[in-house]
Amino acid sequence: MTETGNRSTAFHGKNYPQFYTLAEEICNVITHGIGALLAVAALVLMVITTARENGMTGLVSATIFGSTMIILYTASTLYHAFTNPKVKALFRIFDHCTIFLLIAGTYTPMALVAIGGVQGWWLFGVIWAAAILGIVLNAINLERFKKISMVLYLTMGWAAVVTFPALKTALGTNGLIFLFGGGISYTVGVIFYALHKKFRFMHSIWHVFVLGGTVLHFFCILFYVI
Repeated sequence: MTETGNRSTAFHGKNYPQFYTLAEEICNVITHGIGALLAVAALVLMVITTARENGMTGLVSATIFGSTMIILYTASTLYHAFTNPKVKALFRIFDHCTIFLLIAGTYTPMALVAIGGVQGWWLFGVIWAAAILGIVLNAINLERFKKISMVLYLTMGWAAVVTFPALKTALGTNGLIFLFGGGISYTVGVIFYALHKKFRFMHSIWHVFVLGGTVLHFFCILFYVI
């Protein structure tokens, strides 16, 4: 896809929409490219921490969380970096699917380490089942199931309130501030995402809020879970 500097929603073929100018795409690549680098550092730090202080469950959970961070930010960066229409369309699907992976990856240490027991495993199972459903729907038809995916994103993200008593006991007040602060950052970012076809650089701002939410959840997991 060749950027002309003018915003366009023309379709290059059936499923290849162009929403961003070249300047916007550069910002999109930079914001989540930084996220990808930070995610690698975060994974290394969590693995070192859990290897020294936690058991196998903590190590595996932290690895899953860190890996899903890397996958999401790498997929997003590549999606915005590619200019070939067909490749860009394919990575757009990957980009949306990895959101489900990151949500489930974030829940993994929360469910298995912070909450634990039967309740933790139930939460783990439900969240990953929802993530798989969302990925399948996006893979089938990204546009057709776009609204359903958005509902799934938000529902999964805030499902933690169901286990609030257990999370409060495990995380304490400060941990909860990081946890819900991250959720709020993601949720506020959705507002800018909804405007990205109407106003320039809204998608880049959405990226910043996503990165902020991930950073807050990382600190929550690093300091209060593993």
